[in-house]
Amino acid sequence: MDFAQLIQTVSLYAIPVLLSITLHEAAHGYAAKRLGDNTAYMLGRVTLNPLKHIDPVGTILMPLLLYVATSGAFLFGYAKPVPVRFGNLRNPKRDMIWVALAGPAANFFQALIWGGVFYLLQGMGVSERFFIEMAQGGILVNVVMFVFNLFPLPPLDGGRILVGLLPYREAVLVSRIEPWGFFVVMALVVSGVVSSLWMRPLMSLTYEVIKLLLSPLAAIAV
Repeated sequence: MDFAQLIQTVSLYAIPVLLSITLHEAAHGYAAKRLGDNTAYMLGRVTLNPLKHIDPVGTILMPLLLYVATSGAFLFGYAKPVPVRFGNLRNPKRDMIWVALAGPAANFFQALIWGGVFYLLQGMGVSERFFIEMAQGGILVNVVMFVFNLFPLPPLDGGRILVGLLPYREAVLVSRIEPWGFFVVMALVVSGVVSSLWMRPLMSLTYEVIKLLLSPLAAIAV
């Protein structure tokens, strides 16, 4: 791995990644607070300070090691999960869905904003490669986080959304997966199942939706 290339990649993706993680986790905490649980708020997790959400191993060390070890072919990381006491929510089963959905929704809107920045840079005639690639990286990072976190298996947000949508008996069965869910998800990621059957098709769809929503701005920027 070329060290100069690694530094360039880190500099390009540092801001988009920090923003995507920070707003994703803060959105969970904010939604929980609005729906009756102040746990994350009391612990200072409803904040735009990235230091409150970064996990030294999951956010920094693991992604860097994987990037170097696989020459950028495989990347995975995680932030500190926002603590939510679902029993404190006014309607735990229903409100669990909104709390879980808040994180991916924050990433989707960030992808839209980065897309808007990309078209604005084009419209203003900015040709500086660094800023163009950072905007493209911002879209990619947030689309990946949006789609991956919606994978319907606990402890991912999609799993919690699924638990909230299912009838009680089925919801209990799915929720029992959570203690081993991380290892199951990692196995599916490493085997390529998540990438081929979930990430690629849904990322393509998400990009098309973003392109459609930003089409008026794109037309102006041309």
